[in-house]
Amino acid sequence: MAHIALLHSVYGLRPAVAAAAARLRAAGHRVVVPDLYGEPPADTVEAGFVLLDKVGRDEVLRRARVALDPLPPTTVLAGWSMGAGVAGALLGERPAAAGLLLLHGTGGDPAAVRPGLPVQLHLADPDEYEPPDEVDQWQAAMTAAGARLEVFRYPGPGHLFTDPDVADHDPAAAALTWERSLTFLRDLPADPAAG
Repeated sequence: MAHIALLHSVYGLRPAVAAAAARLRAAGHRVVVPDLYGEPPADTVEAGFVLLDKVGRDEVLRRARVALDPLPPTTVLAGWSMGAGVAGALLGERPAAAGLLLLHGTGGDPAAVRPGLPVQLHLADPDEYEPPDEVDQWQAAMTAAGARLEVFRYPGPGHLFTDPDVADHDPAAAALTWERSLTFLRDLPADPAAG
């Protein structure tokens, strides 16, 4: 069992994020899903970027920090797309994180990686927001820094393919993503704070 902070995408706190949290809880994990906007979720990615601009990137990061503050230092940092970037940005402040689970986006400064840190990334292939050369550079840097990194690319689906309420959704890729994510979380070292 792990403590997990699951950070939403630029769309905001959509039903798919709550459903993902329920799936993780059903597997025995303790999951916190902070609302980084404090606004109803967006219906389109363009409206999501309007919300992000309204709230501000610094405020989004501050709200994530506040949400994580009461959680154990070993809490797994997880996020969807923009939330993956937020999770990665918090890694340097939470060096004891048990793992980094990234859905639909890279995240994490290689300088913040401790040797052996478990990291798992799930991306559409191709992904309009994650150029392959940048992903390859990030992957090489994370591996060189000592991360125990797994990268899974899913040919064909759209960017946010695990969200059943957007056009990007791909049921087969989503099912495989959750299967692999649950295995990743199950195989993390036991978290004494989660018992």
